[in-house]
Amino acid sequence: MQSDVVEISVRGVMPTANGCAVFLGNDAKTFVIYVDHSVGNAIQMTLNGVRKERPLTHDLIGHILLGLGAKLERIVINDVSEGTFFARILLRMENELGRKIIELDARPSDSIVLALQQKRPIFAARKVIDTVEDMSAILERVLKQQAEESDGSNEEK
Repeated sequence: MQSDVVEISVRGVMPTANGCAVFLGNDAKTFVIYVDHSVGNAIQMTLNGVRKERPLTHDLIGHILLGLGAKLERIVINDVSEGTFFARILLRMENELGRKIIELDARPSDSIVLALQQKRPIFAARKVIDTVEDMSAILERVLKQQAEESDGSNEEK
């Protein structure tokens, strides 16, 4: 892959007062995007492999792509401006008419759900990685606190 993008993954999803904080990154750097509760829950359910009784919007989009013979190649969080992140979904279609690559503008949160559901890679543009604040220490602290709380509740049982 080109050096202008860096592969990242979802490192954690934490509820906040106004939605959810989604921690994204790799071993070198972690950053946060804030999403609404519904998309944060969709990301968390996908990470946990939770099966829904009825398809949610992201499930429907995945089914539509499958029905059209389109495959999600990857997503790229390609820009950030004043705390708002932007993403691109790259789709590949091959049929009797030929091969086509389609690039769509999308919210990073929706893109992340689709990439996780389709088990496809998530990338961030190098300029995004270079711009965002490193939140690795905060993520480690939150995960440690959650583990301690989980251990405490398990001991009470």
